[in-house]
Amino acid sequence: MEGKAWHQLNEEQLLSALDSDPKLGLTPEAAASRLEKVGSNELAEKRGESPLKLLFNQFKDFMVLVLLGATVISGLLGEMLDALTIIAIIIINGVLGFYQEFRAERSLRALKELSAPNAKVVRNGEFHLIPARELVPGDIVHLESGDRVPADMRFLECNECSIDESALTGESVPVSKKAGVLPSAELALGDRKNCGYLGTMVTRGTAKGVVTVTGMGTEMGKIADLIQQTEESETPLQHRLEQLGKILIVVSIILTIVVVLAGILHGQPIYDMFLAGVSLAVAAIPEGLPAIVTIALALGVQRMIKRRAIVRKLPSVETLGCASVICSDKTGTLTQNKMTVTKIWLGGRALEVTGEGYEPVGLLKEGGKTIDIKGDPALRRLTQIAALCNNADLSLQETAVDPKNRKPAKGDSTASASDATEWRIKGDPTEGALLVLAAKTGLAKSTAQSLYAREKEFPFDAERKRMSVLVSHQGGRLICTKGAPDMLVGQCAYVLWDGQVVPFTGTLKTKVHQANEAMARDSLRVLGLAFREVKPHETCDGNEQAESGLVFVGLAGMMDPPRKEVKEAITKCRQAGIKTVMITGDHGVTAEAIAKTLGIMGKDGRVISGNELATMDDAELELIADDVNVYARVSPEHKLRIVQALQRRGHVVAMTGDGVNDAPAVKAADIGIAMGITGTDVTKEASALVLSDDNFSSIVAAVEEGRGIYENIRKFIRYLLASNVGEIMTMFMAMMAGFPLPLVPIQILWVNLVTDGLPAMALGVDQAESDLMQHKPRSAKENIFARRLGWKIVSRGILIGVCTLGAFVLALNAGAGHSDQLIHAQTVAFATLVMAQLIHVFDCRSSRSIFHRKLLENKFLVLAVLSSLVLMLLVLYVEPLQPVFKTVPLDFRDWALVIVAAGIPTFAMGIGSVMGTSKQKKNRKIPYGGAPAHRPAAR
Repeated sequence: MEGKAWHQLNEEQLLSALDSDPKLGLTPEAAASRLEKVGSNELAEKRGESPLKLLFNQFKDFMVLVLLGATVISGLLGEMLDALTIIAIIIINGVLGFYQEFRAERSLRALKELSAPNAKVVRNGEFHLIPARELVPGDIVHLESGDRVPADMRFLECNECSIDESALTGESVPVSKKAGVLPSAELALGDRKNCGYLGTMVTRGTAKGVVTVTGMGTEMGKIADLIQQTEESETPLQHRLEQLGKILIVVSIILTIVVVLAGILHGQPIYDMFLAGVSLAVAAIPEGLPAIVTIALALGVQRMIKRRAIVRKLPSVETLGCASVICSDKTGTLTQNKMTVTKIWLGGRALEVTGEGYEPVGLLKEGGKTIDIKGDPALRRLTQIAALCNNADLSLQETAVDPKNRKPAKGDSTASASDATEWRIKGDPTEGALLVLAAKTGLAKSTAQSLYAREKEFPFDAERKRMSVLVSHQGGRLICTKGAPDMLVGQCAYVLWDGQVVPFTGTLKTKVHQANEAMARDSLRVLGLAFREVKPHETCDGNEQAESGLVFVGLAGMMDPPRKEVKEAITKCRQAGIKTVMITGDHGVTAEAIAKTLGIMGKDGRVISGNELATMDDAELELIADDVNVYARVSPEHKLRIVQALQRRGHVVAMTGDGVNDAPAVKAADIGIAMGITGTDVTKEASALVLSDDNFSSIVAAVEEGRGIYENIRKFIRYLLASNVGEIMTMFMAMMAGFPLPLVPIQILWVNLVTDGLPAMALGVDQAESDLMQHKPRSAKENIFARRLGWKIVSRGILIGVCTLGAFVLALNAGAGHSDQLIHAQTVAFATLVMAQLIHVFDCRSSRSIFHRKLLENKFLVLAVLSSLVLMLLVLYVEPLQPVFKTVPLDFRDWALVIVAAGIPTFAMGIGSVMGTSKQKKNRKIPYGGAPAHRPAAR
């Protein structure tokens, strides 16, 4: 039964297919039989791995196994501090990975909470309140305002029923439901107005329907299945570090073997060379790299929290740095998800309404000038109708939102919400927008109702497309009406023009229609407002009598407004080479207008609808994916396909969302971003990043942090590996040339422990370079050594090795005849190696040279280098430590040699870089508009 197009069947076919009676419902026996056959109306969870197995899996990684080997070797050498450090690193990484995976599948638990706990059903002709999990296909269910739809169903009766389906479809306004047949097969979920879906909320009216599908067969169940089937991709950082680990291990082992064999062939003792080789291998493998990466990510996370972005999965921080496409939901993400009246047309006058959201703070302006509301009777009448012909409520409620940016406009008379409260609407958002409009003019609904008592309501229906109320006051009675302008104009005999009630001539009607069309072109949802005074003895029994001979007052144009900070954020994304794509369940015209307003779509932009997507296969979608700016009226499956198509095009995709319908795509994206305030728990649990302020601009801040973190990781990889290359080359060249050991094993291990740790960690919190957001995103396939990083590591490493060995040879020759000649030369080599690395760490801060950054800008780095210097001096000048580390004190001449030799690798390359940069600047051509030539073009 799940495969049927339920919206296409007439009532007889529908009830026959479900074997149900609209009055009697199912018998208890039939319901029990079906429950046994189809299962309970619940969302099933895929059985996950046991916590013990999840924990064990954390220690199967190749790098972890190598680190365990390094631990054993360090222990055998007596270096227990090294061994304990490595074990601590392994445990910390394992626990973090376990915790993240253990939480990953909580999406389904949150999704199950959207299911209604109980349902009102008809069994054997009698009403019963049963647990929703016991519903079966064929059950007759009754719904009323405030109910959550307990299963997918087809409506048999609807009485002014509207349902909020935004969590499922992304539609920003409640959908008016109706009974009857919808013959078209190709209808998006949001257009199936005779159907209801599990987990959505009834906002108005009542309805009766028959259950068509339950449990995992529902639309919500399909989303649950998509979440289960969607694989979380490995982040670029994880992939690169795994590659790096394997390369380092293979290269270091090969070089270590060569060094050991060369030493033995040149007459060095086998035992000494074995110890030196093992020490060199331990030093060459940067076992602290995973810890420094984790710390850099963790510190980045803390910075991102301050910028309103909460990270749920550490490695995903870096992924943002190479995001090339941000797929954003419209409702609640790019827009406020708060319908707001922005324009009024009143007797030929066009008025602008300021203020955002539901806060009753704003001004009414005409031609840029603020209107005196008290002196404008036509405006007072319009807002009076807006407040009276209304079933919504506007109230100030406690909230976790911090409205720091909410400031009343100059001249506003209404106080804004406090930091602990927020204005909210209960009821239809469209009616809520009219209430806020009235409140901005000083007319609260409670005040209007105290002056005008409601006697009767003529509810909105899909055929009349209008609603009316009959109210009474001391001076008589009024009919207040609102509705679709094209339908309302036909019911009006008069119009309020220049403060006077005049006949509604054809010319004036044409002006109203033109104003309505102009607002619609701006993608505004337009309502007309009218009234008439009721004669003393008039009964107004039916809507036809009540809604005739009306006086047309004006038009109110409303929209779900864009967030004010989003346009600037999208501009920044474009400057950074990041394309923004809007994916929404709303209609294409509305979505296109918002996209143009925000700068997402230019003149040549393309909009694709869900129906068009349904006719494309994955290959066709992949071909056009780079050209599309807006996807409208799409389903959850479409969103997932769009993300996957962009990924196949080579993009690193960030997907934002707040509704349940976004969860599968959010989980499948390289970086899933959920809204913290309006987002459902389902989406938050499926995401890697949560925006605590629902602010799209926070994504830009997160991208900047992600790029900075990755560049910092490259900085300390450059530092660690260049230092390790320097150590290996010192030993390798000495052994190949037949020199004595320039460094003893304990010195190698000491250098690895002291100079590699603190300075590398300080690089992890280094300030970003000024042009960080002026470059296009790096490719997800980019090698960790790209952009000349590999050359910098090898060239600086070789220079460090050559200068260290040169200082060793000079000291060895200068001390000929001394008893401690070799120890003295080894001490010089040891000091040179340490100093060369500590100078080189400042060079690693810039992608160009040491001269392009302020030397003392990173205070943590300065402290780390000073700490390492102090530790080196202790080894050289504290007598009890000298025998342990095989060192002797150095004099002034020794230090002169050490400093000159140690400075050559950094300063020689730096001077060359500065000269090369100056030459490039001299020859660089600045393109039209003044942008630097290296700056990427916006997508």
